[in-house]
Amino acid sequence: MRLVPIGGRTADHRRAGRPVRVFAGTTALVAGLLTVAGCTGSSSSTATPTFDDSNNVVRVAETPGVGDAPLFIAFQQGLFRDAGLQVRITNYGSTKQELAALQAGNADVAFGDYADMFYAQAQGQGQGQGKTSKSSPNLVIVADGYDAVANAMEVLALPDSHIVTAKNLVGKTVGTTPAAVMPSNVPGRPYSLETVATQSVLTSDSVKPSSVIWQPRYQSSQALIGALATHQVNAILATEPTIFEAESQLGAVPVLDSCTGATANLPLFGYFSTRTFASAHHAKLTAFRNVLNRAQTLANNQSQPVRTTLEGSEGMSVEDASLLTIGQYPTTVSANDLQRVIQLMFTFKTISSQPNVKTMIFH
Repeated sequence: MRLVPIGGRTADHRRAGRPVRVFAGTTALVAGLLTVAGCTGSSSSTATPTFDDSNNVVRVAETPGVGDAPLFIAFQQGLFRDAGLQVRITNYGSTKQELAALQAGNADVAFGDYADMFYAQAQGQGQGQGKTSKSSPNLVIVADGYDAVANAMEVLALPDSHIVTAKNLVGKTVGTTPAAVMPSNVPGRPYSLETVATQSVLTSDSVKPSSVIWQPRYQSSQALIGALATHQVNAILATEPTIFEAESQLGAVPVLDSCTGATANLPLFGYFSTRTFASAHHAKLTAFRNVLNRAQTLANNQSQPVRTTLEGSEGMSVEDASLLTIGQYPTTVSANDLQRVIQLMFTFKTISSQPNVKTMIFH
């Protein structure tokens, strides 16, 4: 997901009632500075490592977005370097590519969508408790990365579309980004965390998800917005910064909030590794997680690190970026919260078995 410059906007143009935080779509901007078109950014270190390992390198796979802003804050501020870590961040095109990199040993940690990661884990899971097949990525959750807040994920429509409630979506076409790991060829069945959450809200509003026509074909925010503008779709399912862009460029209005009720505060993204790497490099991975948690705290409590980053970039202005609705950056992993994601996926039949979250958490 990339940010697009939007000039001349003020807070008055933002619809009333939306939470406003100053932290902004940092990651796509910082990622533009560090990881462009698959290039690698590296935080080299001359500090003495605080752990005993054969090397101090941690290779992180990510896809640009708002959620992993703390990773780049830690990178830019030298927090990894101060802990004796040499962190190399590589921009991959999708969670599917990140998973492939993990399994091939080309990445040590991946920042990924929980639904995709849990789907991959469930596909290789055996029938017995904790058993996995050879095809399983055998993932561990290193840290919780990004959790939803109200209005951070929405279905949007044009202001003159007469689509104002969930029930108005019956028989309408909703554009989304493509599926990554989960399949999208089963009609009515969700194929991403966004569609899982949205279909849960639709069901709560007595709307059958299968009564909506889903189109998972739009690769970028501008493709989604363009499809809505040209009436290729009746509505779009979007997260920030696409929500802000659609509102600013088209005057798009929200139809439903995908993170409310059963999906309120839903965990969206996390940092994953393989059990093999975690076992062989436990101390180093612990050091990485500890630094990341410090950066997560900074991201929640201070705006200056983000402002500094934005002022040096050529993307969205600081003023526009401050209008984005940003979720929470947790500093602990809650098995109960993560179980909500798995239960939703199981309820909507995207997985036939439920991974044991407690056994996946890295300690």
